[in-house]
Amino acid sequence: MSEATAEQVLEALKSVIDPDRGENIVSLGMIQGLNVDAGKVSFSIEVDPARGPELEDMRLEADAAARSVPGVVVTAVILTAEREAGPGPSPMTEAASFNKLQLPNIKSVIAIASGKGGVGKSTTAVNLALAMASGGKKVGILDADVYGPSIPRMLGVTEKPQASESGNIQPLIGHGIECMSMGFLVEEETPLIWRGPMATGALEQLFADVNWGELDVLVVDMPPGTGDIHLTLSQRVPISGVIIVSTPQEIALADARKGLNMFRKVNAPIFGIIENMSYFLCPDNDKRYYIFGQDGAKREAEAQGVDFLGEIPLDTEIRETSDSGLPIVATQPDGEHAKRYKAIADKVWEKLAAGA
Repeated sequence: MSEATAEQVLEALKSVIDPDRGENIVSLGMIQGLNVDAGKVSFSIEVDPARGPELEDMRLEADAAARSVPGVVVTAVILTAEREAGPGPSPMTEAASFNKLQLPNIKSVIAIASGKGGVGKSTTAVNLALAMASGGKKVGILDADVYGPSIPRMLGVTEKPQASESGNIQPLIGHGIECMSMGFLVEEETPLIWRGPMATGALEQLFADVNWGELDVLVVDMPPGTGDIHLTLSQRVPISGVIIVSTPQEIALADARKGLNMFRKVNAPIFGIIENMSYFLCPDNDKRYYIFGQDGAKREAEAQGVDFLGEIPLDTEIRETSDSGLPIVATQPDGEHAKRYKAIADKVWEKLAAGA
């Protein structure tokens, strides 16, 4: 079977009529961000904000039309609504008014966040998820960084997700845990040039339109910063707790502080701070070198009145195993590094139990 093309998908979408405007959604210029790659199709339908809640049937019709094209195996279709700037309440103050997504198979959701990129947040998220699963719990991980997904590489998963009979996407399995990422739907080197509403719409689908199994916890690897995706998560997803990852130096802690305060503003529980790359243990003399400063995240946790969950050293093995898709908790479960991640995981389970 030949691969589907963007032209074929657009032709199929011409059968979908905007119910209020009476014309097809392609001619009306409503299709944005169309990406067709190896049978995977993703695009958004841009609509007026006031009409968004009424057009779910149109979205489903567009999804079915795209799926009808020969060669299409997986689709991701979202509604986006660009709201005009103007007076009124800020997005933060509106957070509580959003309806939460229904995630009946997922008992708890934990967001792993950082204000700054490059602090090892994704490495921490993957190893923490595996550590949480090591005691027999059912754990999944969702890569919420739609612009720079890294979970597929870190878990060593190269398969492509398949659609179920219901049209939802089946999650993949990496080292025994369920996983989903936009990185599974586009090629690794393909950039997603999406505006904020398109990215947040895609994130919602990764939560709601994936056939997650019965999970004790879903770990969400957040992108760095405090943008649209973070706000959407706090508004639409029932968050059980947030973990902030930072390195010890002040330039990282300043951004971590912003991330922590953003989640506080939307009343998300803060579980604590993990200090990554805390020190380098020299193999030649067993001496610790505090390359990025000492105890910065621990002091910040005290200053913010949150728990310090633990420290992870700067180590070549952690980096190499992450790059190779063989995370250290999975491949060296009895090693010293795995023990550190598992000790943090135990603290997280205690917090989840206390909040049950």
